Amino acid sequence: MKFTREDIDTQELDRRRALYGPLTAAVRDLVDATIRTEVDEAVIREVQATVVAATAKLRAEQIDGGFGMRFTADGESIAWGNAGIGLRNAIAPPLVIVSDDAGLHWTEVTLGAAYEGPPGLVHGGICALVMDHLLGTTASSIEPRFTGTLTLRYRRGTPLGPLRAEARIDRNEGRKTVVVGTLSDADGVTVEAEGIFIGPPTPTE
Repeated sequence: MKFTREDIDTQELDRRRALYGPLTAAVRDLVDATIRTEVDEAVIREVQATVVAATAKLRAEQIDGGFGMRFTADGESIAWGNAGIGLRNAIAPPLVIVSDDAGLHWTEVTLGAAYEGPPGLVHGGICALVMDHLLGTTASSIEPRFTGTLTLRYRRGTPLGPLRAEARIDRNEGRKTVVVGTLSDADGVTVEAEGIFIGPPTPTE
């Protein structure tokens, strides 16, 4: 795993958020527009050339491989390439995880055309992505945990549009944490999930 420490302060982190966030949002909007556009061929070819040129500009200076996981000097994580929450990842929905004092974690997200599987429904793999990330974040709320198993029950199709996912820790068994959760639309639960998340071994193990 690639973990990197960056000696930057809050002001610099905020500057980078303001720099990259709008670019990612624009690319995410471009993806949606590309799926749903009905413009004529001439416009499509014009836009294609513009996108190719813009991509070349961004590739003029770039890192090797993935973004990895970075941390500021005070321990704040910068997971900006993450497929679930990445600030610089236009594929990410992105998910914003909220929690309360009772241990409930949740996220509210709108999944549009880019996440479609069956017509009008969210792809099952995207449902799994949402639940894996939420359950993993819940399991790691005390100390780091990594996905061991993730079991999903698709009760019915999950419609595109606004959704809410919730999760809570069911039990702890040594290095194993069991988390349960649901994904729901306005009419109720569409997916039930249970995950087993494993903590890293101690130095003596």
